[in-house]
Amino acid sequence: MTAGGAARGRRRRHLVDTSLGPVWEANHTWLIYCLVILWSGFPRAFAAITTTLYLPLGLAALGIVLRGAGFAFRKAAFRTPEQRVYGLAFALSSVLTPFCFGAVAGGIASGRVPTRGAGDPVTAWLNPTSALGGVLAVAVCAYLAAAYLRVEAHRRSAPDLEHHFRTMALLAGLGTGAISIAGIFVLRYDAPHLWHQLSHRAVPLVVVAALCGAASVALVATGRITGLRLLAGAAVTVIVLGWGVAQYPYLLGTHLTVDEAAAPVPTLKVLVGVAVTAGVLILPSLVLLFRLAGRGRLGMSYDDVSH
Repeated sequence: MTAGGAARGRRRRHLVDTSLGPVWEANHTWLIYCLVILWSGFPRAFAAITTTLYLPLGLAALGIVLRGAGFAFRKAAFRTPEQRVYGLAFALSSVLTPFCFGAVAGGIASGRVPTRGAGDPVTAWLNPTSALGGVLAVAVCAYLAAAYLRVEAHRRSAPDLEHHFRTMALLAGLGTGAISIAGIFVLRYDAPHLWHQLSHRAVPLVVVAALCGAASVALVATGRITGLRLLAGAAVTVIVLGWGVAQYPYLLGTHLTVDEAAAPVPTLKVLVGVAVTAGVLILPSLVLLFRLAGRGRLGMSYDDVSH
């Protein structure tokens, strides 16, 4: 979305294409895991969430479809107007989808999803905590994308692209930090239970996430790339874990514990067995796929990026 016009943004968008292309389908794996584990392992929670938050979930699903279509069709289009239409679909859906997922997380964390389900379909995701979650999700995705693309530009010896994405990563990182600080006041007002647990039980994870985020932004600011992707990804991972620790033992924010929502023990045993088996089969393949893609060995052309 911020790459620029057809001429100035061509190489920037090409870097996005060549970075995502070889691993595009792999990004759906996490979604399948989350859905299957939720509806199989915690059917009460799944029913409550989907019958209350069906609007943002539906919009997120639409965004996923439009994003995939825009990404695929823009590369196949030859006329600039058509490329702009598909590029716009890709860009807007890249904002819509993380915002909706963040809003869903905010609705759950603030206790707006009743145990019986069928909660208010509007206020459950249009509220201060959901707005914070949505905006923060978009900012985090923007920062991760810019940081990762900066590393890719460096690998492919494209200093101008590296400078561009360094600037974007720095702006997105500082923006994410500012949103996180503002979020303290939002949570204290709108989600006091979550705020209390984040500032007590989960505070070690919050501190670690803040340190990882600050360190990654410092690497961006100083022009270094060693460890940048690891620290940026760790900051996001740890804060998500902190949310889980703060919410535990409740699955719906302030009610319905994990034990209450869990499926019968035989179902959970089978689910764990299937998940472990799938992980053993899939994770090595994903690691190999990302390593080959990172080394440029999957047949993608990088000429337009380097020159």
